[in-house]
Amino acid sequence: MKTKLIINEQDRELDADPRVTLLDALRNHLGLPGAKKGCDHGQCGACTVIVNGRRVNSCLTLACMHDGDAVTTIEGIGMADDLDSLQQAFVRHDGYQCGYCTPGQICSARAMLDEAEAGWPSFVSEEMDGVIDLSQLSDEEISERMSGNICRCSAYSNIVDAIREIAHEKQGASA
Repeated sequence: MKTKLIINEQDRELDADPRVTLLDALRNHLGLPGAKKGCDHGQCGACTVIVNGRRVNSCLTLACMHDGDAVTTIEGIGMADDLDSLQQAFVRHDGYQCGYCTPGQICSARAMLDEAEAGWPSFVSEEMDGVIDLSQLSDEEISERMSGNICRCSAYSNIVDAIREIAHEKQGASA
């Protein structure tokens, strides 16, 4: 089945069995190994990518369901020789540990900061009026928003520190 995708701002065409997951399409058919296959049940978040601005566990969705969609993988956020500011913050705060979950963590963090900036409340948000000051995101708020991504190395506090740093930068840039 032919599927057209816009991956990391480039038009790509996939010709694969309609049962191929988006994760397997990215890794095995399109040569993008950044998203990791962790649990393969949508529980760990290692496979998180951004589809049309929203976080998606790519192991739980079929590639053919995303015909025409814009997909951002870790390769589209930054590469080793050109790290994004969020990736740099993860390095500064030692949020990588083994690094297996990191691509999913960074994709999720990028999208969750955009969600918060757009005023989307979380389960623990105190304000529900659509205005969220990124510089005021608490550890609890960041942790709740990142709860779909599991880090087996327990780099959670470092990951939260990295995300908080970028949240402060984004809030300062928009002020």
